[in-house]
Amino acid sequence: MSCVDILAHGDITELRLARAPVNALDPGLCRDLGSAIDAAIASGAHGLVLSGGPKVFSAGLDVPHLLSLGQDRSAVKAAWEDFFGAARRLAASPVPVVAAIGGHSPAGGCVLALCCDYRVMASGPFRIGLNETRVGLVVPEGIQRLMRRVVGPYRAERLMVAGEMVESAQALDFGLVDELVGVDEVSQRALAWLQDLLALPRTPMLQTRRIARADVLDAMEPGLIGLDRFLDGWFEDDTQRALHALVASLKK
Repeated sequence: MSCVDILAHGDITELRLARAPVNALDPGLCRDLGSAIDAAIASGAHGLVLSGGPKVFSAGLDVPHLLSLGQDRSAVKAAWEDFFGAARRLAASPVPVVAAIGGHSPAGGCVLALCCDYRVMASGPFRIGLNETRVGLVVPEGIQRLMRRVVGPYRAERLMVAGEMVESAQALDFGLVDELVGVDEVSQRALAWLQDLLALPRTPMLQTRRIARADVLDAMEPGLIGLDRFLDGWFEDDTQRALHALVASLKK
């Protein structure tokens, strides 16, 4: 059974993350997402909506699963490759993609949203951001470029170095998300925005989009992700301590 639900809305396909309880991004979910993106595009979708749960869009990478792999570097690397592969498919989508963020979106969830064309988030006490440094991880250069692209270099520096998560209203003010709506209206508004965009003359819109988003795809190139360097940091003692402390806190 797939961890991604497929919902058809005419020529728009909604891909809803569906791995209870918080859409933690394990290899299965990442592979299912990548396959769903490919299948939707192959079937002729003119646009995609990426949605998640009503309180958590995605909690980011499945850290307990990753830690269960222990010191098996090849297995940990494969899991991260699955994640970056799914994110790269979003960045490379030949049709527009809107993130419908119905709740919290930390770390990997934020990365997926940054790879989309447009971000609609639920108003209220929901947070979004790249909080990697708080659990001992480095934010790769490519992901930093995605953040700088939407909030500017100085604000991106402050947010990423501190690992800060911001509530939806501040995220809108910073430009990290594009719109706020009620939590029950996120997917509908994402669809409406996409329908307005798709009403434009198709070829010039898509060609202009491809030029405008070239830097998004470039940011996801393996050389700018630097996965081997990232993994060196993953296995550092202080990072492992921070990750195990995170998992312990989740169990309380």
